[in-house]
Amino acid sequence: MLTSGSDRGEAWRIALTATGAALAAGFASAAGVLASLGDGRYAVPVASGVLDEPGTRSGVVVALLLLLVPVLGFLGQCARIGAVHRDRRMAGLRLAGATPAQVRRIAALGTGLACALGSALATVGAVVLLLRFWERPTAGAWAALALVAVAVPALGAAAGGLALRRVVASPLGQVRRVTPRSGRGPARLFLMSLLAVAAVALFAAVTSPPSPGRMTSVWRAPLETAFALLTVGAGAVWLSGATAGAVGRVLARRARSAATLIAAERLRDDPWAPARTHAAVLLVTVVGTGFVGLRHSMLEGLRRDGRDAQDMAFYHAGLDLAAAAIAVALVITLSGLAVGTAESLSGRRRALAAQAAAGVPRAVLNRALLLETALPLAPALLLAGIGGSVVGVGYSVLTSSSVPWAGLLVPLGIYAACLLAAATALPLHHRSLDPGTLRYG
Repeated sequence: MLTSGSDRGEAWRIALTATGAALAAGFASAAGVLASLGDGRYAVPVASGVLDEPGTRSGVVVALLLLLVPVLGFLGQCARIGAVHRDRRMAGLRLAGATPAQVRRIAALGTGLACALGSALATVGAVVLLLRFWERPTAGAWAALALVAVAVPALGAAAGGLALRRVVASPLGQVRRVTPRSGRGPARLFLMSLLAVAAVALFAAVTSPPSPGRMTSVWRAPLETAFALLTVGAGAVWLSGATAGAVGRVLARRARSAATLIAAERLRDDPWAPARTHAAVLLVTVVGTGFVGLRHSMLEGLRRDGRDAQDMAFYHAGLDLAAAAIAVALVITLSGLAVGTAESLSGRRRALAAQAAAGVPRAVLNRALLLETALPLAPALLLAGIGGSVVGVGYSVLTSSSVPWAGLLVPLGIYAACLLAAATALPLHHRSLDPGTLRYG
């Protein structure tokens, strides 16, 4: 009932959440179906034979799991759309007699329903493709599709409830967090996931080579990657939030312009708001920069070895799939950044209108909006670019190939793309500066 009577902002939230859930279900379904093939060799009629062998197939499964990182960041930003109006509805429910726990469950179920819509659409598409390319799918493939179709809405509802676990809505319309975010959560998650990676690595060493009845290699690689991904993701969120807070504190004392001072104060007050999206940007930058070097060195080595046209087509197909995955991850990450920037403006419309009414020029507020993205991302992307370059250049040195200096341009291109994504919120920014917002906003 709340969803059917919601405003346009809530409709955008539902549509974008369903889109993110569809992407997550699609990637997870593809990974599950490929993993269900086990260690056998099959003639898969796509990707020039990349999916035929278990070794390359497990690499594709890992890539699909990696694509879930930007999707989760995108869903995290979508959950914040329409927060102001959702807070008013929460207060109305409290006036009707609902407890804070009931209000949080209602909000979580709303997110779960949107995820269920996206998951259903992705599952239908996956079934159609599966029947088209596979004459007799195995029971494992069907089980993977069913598991993903159920898990995505359940995890979406759980994530929605988890995001509201510290939020209290009073009947008078006041919505507050019990405790402010301090950044210790990502730090603890990083340490716990690091221990999990060590445990999985120890398990792999004890059970190698695999014996009958134990975990096969096609499942072990995705499991190890999932824990490693959790470690890197939590570390990236931690680094992003800490960098934004440090930049805000330093520039708040040394700012020489009004736009820089406004942006620095916002970063200092809430450095963890954009951390999830910025973390995805860092991961894409590291992977993209390193991939440019790996691709260049690998193709150069293959040509030096005199591989025939069939072998080169096989390796080109695999590298093109990896490049497409990185491009998709970048697009999803930029979409999440644009959504997060727009939602941050919507949440502080009255403050922006008050600044404009007090005489702050709109050009200054526009520059402050872009600086909120530019300032914390600059040092973080520099570190990410250095890390990716070390991987690419190191592989080139080990394979005696020429150094791919073009990889150095990847962080600059991603940085420019992030600024363009943040600039897409400028039209909404102009609407927020209307003085009428002080009365009706």
